[in-house]
Amino acid sequence: MFYYVSKVLWLVCQPSSVILLAMAAGLLLARWERWRQTGRRLLIAAAVLMFTAGFLPLGSVALYPLEQRFSGVAAPAPGDPVAGIILLGGFEDGWESQGRSGLLGLNEAAERLTEGARLAKLHPEAKVVFTGGVGGLLGGGKDSAGPIGAWLRDMGVAENRIVLESKSRTTIENAAFTRELVSPQESDRWILVTSAYHMPRSIGVFRQAGFNVVPFPVDYRVNDTEDLVRLFDSASKGLKRTDLAFKEWVGLLAYWLSGRTSELFPQP
Repeated sequence: MFYYVSKVLWLVCQPSSVILLAMAAGLLLARWERWRQTGRRLLIAAAVLMFTAGFLPLGSVALYPLEQRFSGVAAPAPGDPVAGIILLGGFEDGWESQGRSGLLGLNEAAERLTEGARLAKLHPEAKVVFTGGVGGLLGGGKDSAGPIGAWLRDMGVAENRIVLESKSRTTIENAAFTRELVSPQESDRWILVTSAYHMPRSIGVFRQAGFNVVPFPVDYRVNDTEDLVRLFDSASKGLKRTDLAFKEWVGLLAYWLSGRTSELFPQP
């Protein structure tokens, strides 16, 4: 139930959707004399929100503290004991890979996979775990666990090191289903690889599930502090970043209130 409620709420509450709904409501209300003033106000508010979230660096400012939270944590050195390397899904499109010879449909979060493969070479004793199913609300997609496993084998990762989990739809399920597969011990160390903006929420969830995780953030979206004052050259880029930041902050709050993460804003 939590999964469906969260997906529906996010569909209508993300900033880009709120702007679109405000525009539609404003246009509709402006047709009636009684509500014309209200409709105009909604249209003005939507235009202001569009400009603010689309062109100003609002999304960058909101993402920056998320990405910086674990940026200074040192990764285990080669030779240090590591039980496994966990790669969170979200960088792949199983539909594009389905029926093709190879792993296709990688998106801008593909560093989760490439850096994970590099870590696998540095820690040849560690398990390499991919966790991620089809997380879309409407379903109908295909998971990429099979093609990702084949890609890891092509990169030289031994078959007995690879663990594939393809049922999870959320970060909570990533942690829960991975725990069922690998049975982590308190003394084990697991390297968690995911996008820097998603790392705080992921760390909290995996800690709550009993993993002793070491963060390895990748896929930074805010390059440096100059991005905090840099304008976007298209509204779509700014809205996408604003939506991304808003989702993570709301996710942190929702997970904490529902007891699914160890802290409101997990720290090293």
